[in-house]
Amino acid sequence: MPSRTPDPRTLAIFAAVVLIGGLNPVAVRFSDRELAPFWGAGLRLALAAAILLAVVLAGRIGLPRGRALLGVVLYGFVGFGLFFGFLYWGLVQAPAASASVALSLVPLMTLILAPLHGLEQFRWQALVGAVVSVAGVAFVFLDQLDAHVAPVALAALFLGALSLAESTIIVKRFPRSHPAATNAIGLLSGAVVVLALSAVVGESWTIPQRADTRAALAYLVLFGSVLLFMGFLYVLNRWTASAASYQVLFMPLITLPAASFLRNEPINVAFVVGVALVLAGVYVGALAPPIRLPFSWAPKPQPPPAPGSAAIPAVAAGDGAGQVTFVPPNCP
Repeated sequence: MPSRTPDPRTLAIFAAVVLIGGLNPVAVRFSDRELAPFWGAGLRLALAAAILLAVVLAGRIGLPRGRALLGVVLYGFVGFGLFFGFLYWGLVQAPAASASVALSLVPLMTLILAPLHGLEQFRWQALVGAVVSVAGVAFVFLDQLDAHVAPVALAALFLGALSLAESTIIVKRFPRSHPAATNAIGLLSGAVVVLALSAVVGESWTIPQRADTRAALAYLVLFGSVLLFMGFLYVLNRWTASAASYQVLFMPLITLPAASFLRNEPINVAFVVGVALVLAGVYVGALAPPIRLPFSWAPKPQPPPAPGSAAIPAVAAGDGAGQVTFVPPNCP
């Protein structure tokens, strides 16, 4: 049974996941200097998929079938294809720190999307957190606009975060399969999407020649994809989902100084204030203990199924009946 017990090994892996995930946007920025964005994303996803498929075959892990396979393919299309497509394209112009701030909104976005999909009751606390976080995003994005970052690049980062949040909802809608098989097929599905986009827009499919690009790609495949995924699952199996999700919340604290040191990206007071507001809003809306209010809103109760009919469950998996808890299936 998952718990919050802070044993030293789990704490160490938790810290490693935060460090690796926080450095990922910086590595993508290095990749985007030589490789076209969709091609760079597709190359990374294809290589990571090959490694995980080898793990699945070596471990004789069963592959999903039927409706589970459909769910995995959709999850890969949205959570890898659209997510990495928007992320890599946005990071051609936007700083790595802005990407990390946008992605820290994913836990809160998930809680906002869940009621829209009929998977969870609306929570006023999530709305309050969203308002605070949006104010923080406004600080960050206005600061980036002053730094002459194209608005479309910032919008792409936001849409990438939204795609990742939606992929969490997709996971809940379909039967579960083994995590390694799910991500192997999901990565492959996502690679097909971004490589198709790359071909449509006419990108050049070149092998990286620069040493820093090769190092960034190797890091993103081995550490930023395979080891990051395995580390997150290790923590998730030993802690509650809400405690494990703090890994995403802490990643901007790594990205900001790393981007400043490795990429000379400027950090000013407005940016720091915006980051603080985003993290506070995500904590209040998605991670803090529930605050009891004298009023609440809940979906209209559904009538019981007719005699002899089979009731279809609203969700395939979750931390509780009809409740979605943010469980990030992948990171940037």
